[in-house]
Amino acid sequence: MAIFVYHARDAQGRVVSGQIEAVDQPAAALQLINRDLIVTTIQPAPAAKRKAERRGGKVKSQDLVVFTRQLATMMEAGLPLVQTLTALEEQTTSKTLKPVIQQITARVEAGEPFSAALAEHPRVFNRLYVSMVAAGETGGLLAEILDRIASYLEATSRLKKKIKSAMTYPVIVCFIAIVIALFLVLKIIPIFADIFKDFGAKLPAPTQMLINFSNFLREYFIAFVVVTAVSVFALVKLKQTPRGTAIWDRLVLRLPVFGALAHKVVISRFARTFAALVRSGVPILETLRIVGQSAGNTVVEEAAQATAVSIERGENLASSLAQHKIFPPMLVRMVAAGEQTGKVDVMLEKISDFYDEEIEATLAGLTSLIEPLLIVFLGVVVGSIVVCMFLPIFKLNEIVQF
Repeated sequence: MAIFVYHARDAQGRVVSGQIEAVDQPAAALQLINRDLIVTTIQPAPAAKRKAERRGGKVKSQDLVVFTRQLATMMEAGLPLVQTLTALEEQTTSKTLKPVIQQITARVEAGEPFSAALAEHPRVFNRLYVSMVAAGETGGLLAEILDRIASYLEATSRLKKKIKSAMTYPVIVCFIAIVIALFLVLKIIPIFADIFKDFGAKLPAPTQMLINFSNFLREYFIAFVVVTAVSVFALVKLKQTPRGTAIWDRLVLRLPVFGALAHKVVISRFARTFAALVRSGVPILETLRIVGQSAGNTVVEEAAQATAVSIERGENLASSLAQHKIFPPMLVRMVAAGEQTGKVDVMLEKISDFYDEEIEATLAGLTSLIEPLLIVFLGVVVGSIVVCMFLPIFKLNEIVQF
């Protein structure tokens, strides 16, 4: 398959341009003619552009949710897949998603399965998305599966937004505290240090330590910034390695308060993804592998892989999950009940809903608790600096030498 750049006119005479993917130039022209376009020019895309198109960019989660929901709605209305994709390509406002839809449309027009066309863009459509679409194509339930994917993406997006909104306030306050502290240390403390120098006496230990720190930071500020930036960069790179990611994920789950919240988030995501895949007809072993990768935590991923191995040996799902502490007892009991009644997906959906409510309650509690704690934190940081600098004034009669 190759990428071609084209210019054409539609039925209203408007100029239309873009990229299209096809086996060769005549095939690309035929695809455009099938879209009721009059081709004026068509030529192979430059090599750099072809490479960029294959690599693709990052599509916003909201754009993907809207695309999936509209695709599901139009498919349920009975529109053909190619016509639906063409309509979505024309109306999308995402510059990153638009060429992706163009390439998918071209592949589907060339006879490829929809799931195979999606798989060519792993940065946009993950393995979960592709597997569910493939299951829908196999079972003849593509519109229904797309509706489930859209619902799943919407629920996941809502959860992410709640967590981000809860974390925004403390991050801003901490940033302000750091900026104020640096301003006091770098600009205000040196002024007081010059005044205290004229006293000619020994300053209180806290004041002297703060002045020494201010002098050190002013002298080596550039080196401090460089070392901090390099350290942060090194930690980010370390986290991107498999071992670093594993260490980070285990550490997050052990944090006080936030560890319990992170645990609820990964369990909710695990249960919701599991339910969506099982309900879509994806095989259980493939489901476990996909769920592990999409859980967002290597501890859950390792447990899911081990569970898949246990099931291959003949164990049932509930007993396999019970072997791993990351899965709470309630989840195991609900899965066991689901296996007995043949409604594992329903039970997993209920578990996910339960944990989503728990997450909302935890976030609400944290939000109400974090606000006064942050005010105290800001007061302690700024107040400690102010008190240290005013200690000599409080003991003025002891340190001033006449």
